[in-house]
Amino acid sequence: MKYEPHDYQQYAIEYIRSHPVAAVLLDMGLGKTSITLTALNDLLFDYFDVHKILVIAPLRVARNTWSGEIGKWEHLMELQYSIIVGTEKERKAALEKKADIYIINRENIQWLIEKSGYLFDFDMVVVDELSSFKNHDAKRYKSLMKVRPKIKRIVGLTGTPSSNGLMDLFAEFKLLDMGERLGRFIGTYRVNYFKPDKMNGPIVYSYKPLPGAEQRIYNAISDITISMKATDHLQMPELISSRYEVQMDEKEKEKYDSMKEQLVLSLPEGEVTAANAASLSGKLLQMANGAIYTDEGDATLIHDKKLDALEDMIEAANGKPVLVAYWFKHDLKRIMLRLTEKKIPFEKLDSDASIEKWNKGEIPVVLIHPASAGHGLNLQSGGNTLIWFGLTWSLELYQQTIARLWRQGQAARTVIVQHIITEGTIDERVMKALEMKDNTQSALIDAVKAEVRANGK
Repeated sequence: MKYEPHDYQQYAIEYIRSHPVAAVLLDMGLGKTSITLTALNDLLFDYFDVHKILVIAPLRVARNTWSGEIGKWEHLMELQYSIIVGTEKERKAALEKKADIYIINRENIQWLIEKSGYLFDFDMVVVDELSSFKNHDAKRYKSLMKVRPKIKRIVGLTGTPSSNGLMDLFAEFKLLDMGERLGRFIGTYRVNYFKPDKMNGPIVYSYKPLPGAEQRIYNAISDITISMKATDHLQMPELISSRYEVQMDEKEKEKYDSMKEQLVLSLPEGEVTAANAASLSGKLLQMANGAIYTDEGDATLIHDKKLDALEDMIEAANGKPVLVAYWFKHDLKRIMLRLTEKKIPFEKLDSDASIEKWNKGEIPVVLIHPASAGHGLNLQSGGNTLIWFGLTWSLELYQQTIARLWRQGQAARTVIVQHIITEGTIDERVMKALEMKDNTQSALIDAVKAEVRANGK
């Protein structure tokens, strides 16, 4: 296929070519892979500026997306690539293969640098989903920082650079510029741009930006950063978001409230901390969905109201394909059991074959987990309806999952996102946080505090 870039794509290509260090914050659906590959092709064969490139990406994206784009466009036909995934033997074989671009999943970056036995001689690195390197204490981050001085050019790609707040930007930009703009140490970054927010004595659980800090941070990174929104450049379909509220009956509500009260009472005395807030939040979300894990690992049923709603929504779709996002394993089991009982054909989205069948419109219901299928998958050909059976606090995974349908190439004029919300539960608070684009730790803690106060504590 002949590549005819839009004006914004041509601008982004030139930006990567002209900036040895580049943060390319392209909204979902803008074609960041084809943009980057075009720039890499130019740097390899026109400018002779780089000779060996490493692309780091989520596993499925590393395995399928980059190679798929190379094979798709005529101007990239000369690019030789090697995919470093699979067993250690397969990875080593891929490293020995002669190529221009080597593509590896992020989980194997530590192995490549510290354990593979191969010299790290890549003069350019592309980090696809830069936000996955936001933890400066992670092993893969530390490994990559060890070889960062050897890297001549680096590009960070993401659509969600700070989904959990501005604190995420420190590690991401230190990886890019080795601390030149936001500092080399997290402590200095905190002092310069933040002040303590949630505290328990001397222990600080969260920070909030100082007045004017956000703009100062953006100014500091502006010379190596380009940012584009899909809605500014594409004729995107209309995104319609709605709630389908369900109500537990009196006995079910009593069971929910009783279990919630027991969980609240088991909290340590004093302030709600991030650790126990996250644990309690997870338990409450499970109950809102209809079941909860016991200490023995078994799932105890609370209610079936969300399953009933899901069944009604699938029936109302009248054969039109729908994606169903679940979060907990017991959600998946209960959904699969209900669909099997009702003889509704479905598949779990966990293989290349299931993705292909969905995009061909051959599956009426596909079950998707945001954590494993959020990034990099093009699912817009298979349908335009997404149902959230269970919610997640992760704004990044929430947005990325929606973007599998709401993106360039979606044939429908609208994309419909429906959320099944259990009335009177933590579902309502999570939904509010997502709508406000606030899934920070403080929002989670505040939500749990509200549940605690509802029990008179």
